[in-house]
Amino acid sequence: MIVYILCFALLLVGIYGALTKKDLIKIILSLGIMGYSVNLMIILFAYKKDAGYAILVKDAVSTNMVDPLPQALILTSIVIELGITAMLVALAIRLFEKYKTFDITKIRRLSG
Repeated sequence: MIVYILCFALLLVGIYGALTKKDLIKIILSLGIMGYSVNLMIILFAYKKDAGYAILVKDAVSTNMVDPLPQALILTSIVIELGITAMLVALAIRLFEKYKTFDITKIRRLSG
């Protein structure tokens, strides 16, 4: 139970950082923390205590096995999050080249 609470706390840290920080790099890092905490939560929901893994079980009839589908979905999610993070960093670099700052309040004032 404590693991779920810690994972939810990690999600709240990401949300707090994304909503309150004014630096683009900190916002991008906060979005990454949120994404990975959601991935961890999905993996934790799919875990069964004392369960075998399908690749390690000798007989294919074992009833207590870990579901491999969430693990495959999380691998896909990690790749998608990596692409989104790379796109956000490229956007932040372009904004820094144009406005010479990462502060979003100054970027809003300098728009044009």
